[in-house]
Amino acid sequence: MKISSRAQAIAPFYAMEVAKHAAMLEADGHHIVKLNIGEPDFGAPPVVRAAMRDVMDGRPLPYTAALGLPALRQAISGFYRDEHGIEVDPARVVVTAGASAALVLAAAALVDPGDEVIIADPSYPCNRQIIESFGGIVRLVPTTPATRFQLDEASVRAHWSKQTGGVMVATPSNPTGTSVPAGELAAICRLARVHGAWSIVDEIYLDLSDRDCEGRLPRTALAVDPDVVVINSFSKYFGLTGWRLGWCVLPEVLVPAVERLAQNYYICASAPAQEAALACFTPEARAVCEERRAEFGARRALVLDGLARIGLPVPVPPDGAFYCYFDVSGTGLSSWQFCERALQEAHVALTPGRDFGTHTADTHVRLSYTASQSDLRKGLARLHRFVAGL
Repeated sequence: MKISSRAQAIAPFYAMEVAKHAAMLEADGHHIVKLNIGEPDFGAPPVVRAAMRDVMDGRPLPYTAALGLPALRQAISGFYRDEHGIEVDPARVVVTAGASAALVLAAAALVDPGDEVIIADPSYPCNRQIIESFGGIVRLVPTTPATRFQLDEASVRAHWSKQTGGVMVATPSNPTGTSVPAGELAAICRLARVHGAWSIVDEIYLDLSDRDCEGRLPRTALAVDPDVVVINSFSKYFGLTGWRLGWCVLPEVLVPAVERLAQNYYICASAPAQEAALACFTPEARAVCEERRAEFGARRALVLDGLARIGLPVPVPPDGAFYCYFDVSGTGLSSWQFCERALQEAHVALTPGRDFGTHTADTHVRLSYTASQSDLRKGLARLHRFVAGL
């Protein structure tokens, strides 16, 4: 059987490879502290779980429209109005089978073979793979702590070429947990617009971000550029990871093309998940989500203190996503060696930097603080002993 060159060329997702190895050790009776996967440990808020039980009462659950349930698109629009202070026409909202499907649809609608797409290094690996699946050429731009491991206008301008079709930004970012300052984000989007190019901004962690001194969220990219493509998800802030539900907000002109693509790629997102997700926007669910956001803040403080005590520096503390990106170069091990040995010897699962690019692939490791405070303490204590014994 001939396997496509696309499938043969795609790199593994190392976080999942670590998960497989961790599962094998668990099967042998070892307790593994799992700090490798970005999956909140809370699950859906109780009111959302109750809504799912109500939906699964035997009623017919036919396909929804490819763009999503009108009521859910309206609820998402209201979320932008109430929480982000911006009006978004529900007609521009597309409900998708997870944020991954939103990224696939956006790439399918915007990327032609040979188009260059500027992406930060480090960055979420699947973004690169999706662009390349549609024939795009990913131009990875090395970033540093000076720019919070994020793109800025200067770096985007320096790497722009005649072949550049667009730029993809994730703020807050996986793996670093850091955000792009609003002024820089506006400048990046403006630069793309001047060149007739597109901008995709992945905001799936935005609502987990630190608030300012007046309790306000960081601004959505839609506030700085109404024509940007914004990707979001029910997985992170709302905790619906396995429900596979996300959304995107599109320029009006792009909606018909994305609708046709969705019809052909997956027909629609899960009907029961969409129905139950309406409960995400109730006061009860929002209160639970805010409590959990505060808990992530406590976990972050615990992890930053623990890593500092171990002697594993975090060059830029996270301010949004639940990740710490720490430097292991002082241990004498590569990031892959560090993760392999930490798992085998200390029974702590982490993700090596090679998942996220090339610039910091050998020097940095991602830690996801989605585990309980108890597990985080256990994991940090194990890492302390492991590093002390190197």
